[in-house]
Amino acid sequence: MWYRIPVFCGILFISVFGNAVADRGVFDLERWDNVLNKIRTSATNQHISKSVIDETLKSPAFIPSIVKSDKSQTEFTLTLDQYLGRTVSDTRVKTGRKKRAEYPTLLSRTEQKYGIPRNVILAFWGMESNYGAVKSKHQLTSAFITLMYEGRREEFFSKQLLALMKIADKNKLSINDIHGSWAGAMGHFQFIPTTLTQYGVDGNNDGRIDIINSIGDAMFSAGNYLNKLGWKKDEPIIYKVVLPADFDRVILNGYTKKSFKEWSQMGVTNMDGTPLPQRDTVVGLIADTKEIAKRDLYQPQRDTEDQFDDADVAPSPVIKAYLTYPNFYRIKKWNNSSWYAIAIGELADKLKH
Repeated sequence: MWYRIPVFCGILFISVFGNAVADRGVFDLERWDNVLNKIRTSATNQHISKSVIDETLKSPAFIPSIVKSDKSQTEFTLTLDQYLGRTVSDTRVKTGRKKRAEYPTLLSRTEQKYGIPRNVILAFWGMESNYGAVKSKHQLTSAFITLMYEGRREEFFSKQLLALMKIADKNKLSINDIHGSWAGAMGHFQFIPTTLTQYGVDGNNDGRIDIINSIGDAMFSAGNYLNKLGWKKDEPIIYKVVLPADFDRVILNGYTKKSFKEWSQMGVTNMDGTPLPQRDTVVGLIADTKEIAKRDLYQPQRDTEDQFDDADVAPSPVIKAYLTYPNFYRIKKWNNSSWYAIAIGELADKLKH
């Protein structure tokens, strides 16, 4: 539910609206007006056209559900296997392969111009919007103004709104028709406005950048962003390995980096138990340490040789893990989540063929 602010009946609005935002108390119309005035002043000073400013401030809505979302972001609780089960599903892989067949020329152009393999572009597209199937519902002008009013990150969302206004102005877009997530991500690859301002590209040569309605613009913008992050075309993202059950959990966070040779000397092997390739490439190592700790908690322990026969206690299972290449850390500049970066790597691998 959202509430359109009637500029002519502020007193009535306060009495009706107060109960809807009880967690803040009575709605502060003076603060709302101050936010709108700040927007007008800042936009004018940054030479945004009067028409875009007027359209932005024409009739903004306060959206309580967005404030609730901002205040109640839940802690990430899925295990890595659960997360991969949701994000790298058979359906998503199948759809990605269909999209690869549907857009061969566009994917090829993106790869040739920016050096980003088509399976990597497809993986990001699938993760961010399920290949465009997930449609964002929030009018971004109202979303940003709501979050500015709420105040927790007023400066950040002010920058996003001003960037959006510049985008609409430059590309002749109707700003109130631009929709995104409650936090401002938009389009096929879920760019926030400041990211779009920096990396947006006109991929279909129509003279403007529209990453919501143009797949060409969206793909070229994503390719440009990854290219600027330093993507290495011929470099993998992840390499699946197994570790001995007693491997030091402290270094399974991706921050400790060693060569393949050094990891091999510490007992890291291929998935089938064979030795790692003896490369000098320096990589990190990541595993789901919380899941390992939970497994260890329920793993039967042998107290003494006399208490148990060998048959009574199952051997400790090996630990599944990932060696992480520099491209992995480039993904984390896009989304600072190791689980997300692993999912991109897994999905990209499945979309090679």
